Amino acid sequence: MASSHLPYDSTLATVPVCADGAPLWRSALQDLGPAFYTALPAVPLPDPHWIATSADCACDLGIDANWLASDAALQLLSGNAAPEGSQTRASVYSGHQFGVWAGQLGDGRALLLGEIDTPQGSREVQLKGSGLTPYSRMGDGRAVLRSSIREFLVSEAMHALGIPTTRALALTGSPYRVRRETMETTAVVTRTAPSFLRFGHFEHFAAAGKHKELRQLADHVIERHYPECREGATLGNPYADLLQAVSERTAAMVAQWQAVGFCHGVLNTDNMSILGLSIDYGPFQFLDAFVPNHVCNHSDKLGRYAFDRQPNVVYWNLYALGQALQPLIGEPERVVQAL
Repeated sequence: MASSHLPYDSTLATVPVCADGAPLWRSALQDLGPAFYTALPAVPLPDPHWIATSADCACDLGIDANWLASDAALQLLSGNAAPEGSQTRASVYSGHQFGVWAGQLGDGRALLLGEIDTPQGSREVQLKGSGLTPYSRMGDGRAVLRSSIREFLVSEAMHALGIPTTRALALTGSPYRVRRETMETTAVVTRTAPSFLRFGHFEHFAAAGKHKELRQLADHVIERHYPECREGATLGNPYADLLQAVSERTAAMVAQWQAVGFCHGVLNTDNMSILGLSIDYGPFQFLDAFVPNHVCNHSDKLGRYAFDRQPNVVYWNLYALGQALQPLIGEPERVVQAL
């Protein structure tokens, strides 16, 4: 199973829910402060309707099928209602894009709806396409139906293939249109993962010289997702152990990509999960024939993210993460050792 490396807590086999079957929500990133996110509501999606839901994902999350089919769920998962008990948030991060430092980025069209307990542990739930945030830059905060269908399908397909990935719980659509290359209708994808933290979150605070927040973020990730790194038993430093553990998970993920012919297309550091999950499906493709230098992103003029370059690019991204963690790790040699 794609999440087999994540701890299973049998005490959550019966998931607590509200009287109407809705999940019990709490705010994501609640042990981190406002330096890490901006709290804001989603921008309502006009006249939403269901496109698809994943019964398999809902079952894994312990979400009641009747609630998922309800109008209350439709409104919540379209950004038209707020989750009771949770504060919706957009997180801030930075990153390298096509090998060049891009500075501050952040959740420009996504919003953390909250966090729920599931039979497999805690899971964050995120709406993609939920409207403008302070990190939208020149974008409109919306996702279009065409790309949202692709993300919904590939998320669940990758999970079925046993490849670590974010999941897709639901897809809602709207007649509301936005301009891309043509005018297109909009949609919201409900994504779920143990965490949506990325390499870019660490790069953001390292680049700003905010080492207190950098340590707080690293401690959060170790405590919640890599408890085996707490004592630094392997390399003598918990943050070096964290880098090594992230490297191992990420290497295993990209090896599985190569095995099934998956080409991601946009392997920027802000699109790299700190948990080694496949995330941010954009111009991805599966190879129909073995063409090692295949490029699936028409914006990638130099072929940086070609299929056969993915392992090397992922290593480059891990090195960038190592550079971000160096203030906590210390000697550069220890960073290299962790990689």
